[in-house]
Amino acid sequence: MINHSASFSVRPLPNKTFGAVVTDLRLSQIDESCFDQLYQSWLKYALLIFPGQHLSDAEQTAFARRFGELVEGLEAVELSNVLPDGRLRDAPDDDMMKIIRGNMHWHQDNTYMPLQAKGAVFSAKVVPAAQGDTAFADMRAAWDALDAQAQEKLTALSACHSLARSQKELGEETKSGDSEYVGYGLNVADIPRRPLLKVHPETGRKTLAVGRHAFGVSGMSEEDSADLLNELIDLSVTDDRRCYQHRWSQGDVVVWDNRCLMHRACPWDYSEPRVMLHSRIAGDPVSEAAINV
Repeated sequence: MINHSASFSVRPLPNKTFGAVVTDLRLSQIDESCFDQLYQSWLKYALLIFPGQHLSDAEQTAFARRFGELVEGLEAVELSNVLPDGRLRDAPDDDMMKIIRGNMHWHQDNTYMPLQAKGAVFSAKVVPAAQGDTAFADMRAAWDALDAQAQEKLTALSACHSLARSQKELGEETKSGDSEYVGYGLNVADIPRRPLLKVHPETGRKTLAVGRHAFGVSGMSEEDSADLLNELIDLSVTDDRRCYQHRWSQGDVVVWDNRCLMHRACPWDYSEPRVMLHSRIAGDPVSEAAINV
């Protein structure tokens, strides 16, 4: 059965500035009219949550492609503490676990690449008994929370972004050479620079653009830059109305707008498996390119 445009329900998250739960549809079966309405809801809420979809890898990839081209190599990649042979990763210097632990700090995807990502589709294949959530923060509301003087100051500022640097700062630097980790984003020749104020290309909303990969604010010392960026991240995530933490059930799917949300993984007991499937939506070269590219 095909889900038509009038058949699904969108329920905003209570007491939040963003996010909605979408029910009464099958993502693998929606028609174009239904997707067009879904896309408009995505632009409005920035985070859509679809409980119990249980998409196959191919179905998730096909759904993600409806939002735009996918990042090469990240069409459907497992983020997991499970090795290919089924054993759990337990070595403290395991490069994949270093990346997973690094992603437990607030960030946006691909800010360290020439093109920032547009968004992502993320689904739960295996979930631990407790914890292992994913948290999101509304950077539109964070910008709105700044006073006029701060907004004026930040409008003129930009920052560099580097995955390799942020991993090193956390003590999670990955190995070189024959590392098991694919190395995506770790060997960027020209470090991207991005404004601290981002204007959403489709909605026109102003959004605060910071995260763990940002450093080197223009015209500031290293210490002052770090203080400012940390202050802005803290401001963004200290109000519960601007944050949402999703407790996963197997089969859940979410799609978030990377142009206006930060996100982070949450810890769990690594003696339990957690397998998530990530499909990254590529950024538009017109709106998502770094200012020094």
